[in-house]
This record gives sequence, structure tokens and C-alpha cells, in this order.
Amino acid sequence: MAQVEQTPVPGVGVRYDFTTAEGRRVGVVHHHDGRKEVYVAQADDPEAAAPCFCLEDAEVATLAEVLGGSRVTAGLARLQEFVEGLALDWLKVGAGSPVAGASIAAAGIRARSGVSVVAVLRDDQTHPAPGPEFRISAGDTLVVVGTPEGIAAAAGILRAG
Repeated sequence: MAQVEQTPVPGVGVRYDFTTAEGRRVGVVHHHDGRKEVYVAQADDPEAAAPCFCLEDAEVATLAEVLGGSRVTAGLARLQEFVEGLALDWLKVGAGSPVAGASIAAAGIRARSGVSVVAVLRDDQTHPAPGPEFRISAGDTLVVVGTPEGIAAAAGILRAG
């Protein structure tokens, strides 16, 4: 798999780039307003790239599916088959969540539900393997692993505390 470079673009968002086997530089700028701008350039002159097109969130999901995103989902499903009872989910922290502002430990997600928070998605950044001191913010998406019952309990904690 190609290595992806991540570059903050002040006032705009984050740019992600990688070089194809053909020597083309493919990039996506994730704007703060949610737009995704796709561009292609020669690897030796990435700054000469002009945007090819912009995508809305629904279009991003469609493109990911066309490019094989469903294979990732299928791979996770196979992993869940091998580890009986394992479930993986993405839980959104709502604006009124009582755990917003609390650390993962203080929220008691693991202690009360048995679910592990394996990553936190915040804005355009992923925080893999956050420690117990990691502070949860409204708008975060918690990537959690546990039993289906535990995940339901964790979702309840995010909603009601």
C-alpha cells in the first residue's frame, strides 16, 4: 500500500497525498466545511496540481464503494466471524453528551460497558489507541470494540452518561 502524507493547510483543512505506481501524485484536500477536493499531478511537481473535482460526503461514500471500500467492510465482517462475539462500531458523541469534556477514564466507558475505545476521529484527524486521559469532545466519533451488548451500553453512556 502507498504511503499517505498528511499536511495541514492553514485556514483550509488537511491535504492527503500519495504517489501511484505510474508516478502520479494523487491528493485530496479535506476542507473544514466538509468538501473534498481531488487533484492529480506529476510526482516531481506536486505544487503544479489543479483540482480535478470536488465531492460531497455522499459522493465520497459512493466513490469509496466503487473503489472497493466494501472489501474493507467485508474484511471486518470476516474478522468478526473468527473472533466470536466481537463487534466494531463508530459512536458519535452528540453536542449534549454528558461525557463531552471528560477523559475516557472519567467517562467510564470501559469500566461500565466492557468496550474498548480503539480510536477517536476528530475533525480531519484520527487519534489511534487513545489513552485513558484522552478528553472526549462533542462531535468526536469513537471507534469501539467489544460485544454487541457492550457497544449498546457504551452508546447509552454517550447519550445519557
